[in-house]
Amino acid sequence: MVTAMIFAGGTGQRMNSKTKPKQFLELHGKSILIYTIENFEYHEEIDNIVVVCIDDWINTLWEQIRRFNITKVSSVIPGANTGQGSIYNGIKVVHNQSKSEEDIVLIHDGVRPFVSEKLISDNIRSVRKYGSGITVVPAKESIIRTDEDNNTISEVYKRNTLSIARAPQSFFVKDIWEVHNRALADGKERIIDSVELMQSYGYELHTVECLEENIKITTAYDYYIFKAIYEAKEGSQIYGI
Repeated sequence: MVTAMIFAGGTGQRMNSKTKPKQFLELHGKSILIYTIENFEYHEEIDNIVVVCIDDWINTLWEQIRRFNITKVSSVIPGANTGQGSIYNGIKVVHNQSKSEEDIVLIHDGVRPFVSEKLISDNIRSVRKYGSGITVVPAKESIIRTDEDNNTISEVYKRNTLSIARAPQSFFVKDIWEVHNRALADGKERIIDSVELMQSYGYELHTVECLEENIKITTAYDYYIFKAIYEAKEGSQIYGI
């Protein structure tokens, strides 16, 4: 079984939206979160979807799932006080539903609505071959390290060796479940990125390259980029551009 575990537990403070969390902001009558879920709903290799959601918005999400005829979502569960805790809650449900050591989970941000069919397939393929699939985009600009005390540059990294981690981040269910439990036993409770968590316990991680458009909608600026990309894609389908 292949499960998409979609993390949508954030409150979106950087979005500066006073009415609703960022994942429930809408474009053309549909929330960002539903746009994201639909990519996994329509992918033939995805068997199951688990969503971690803000507790107060779970009923709203179920209403949207029914309205847009989403059929693969088996569970919508509340998050925790930390990002790591919220992902743990989701992985626990995925693990409890798992029936084989070959079962795979794709951990994805609810506010990354441009995850493509190819990217999902490439992640699944990478896990089956290497045991992991970490979505990345190559760094296009120079990345520097600064001194915390005086804000001076202490190191300039070679751009051709750097990538930026995105999502999905994909693993065998048994592996990510084991590592989350080891981390809790070791008192590690503030690691929000699965890459850091898995690497800290000695797992070799393999990358899957994605397109630049696989953005995370975190700020108001990101929302306008999302709107522009979506409408450009719609225009290309309608007008054959």
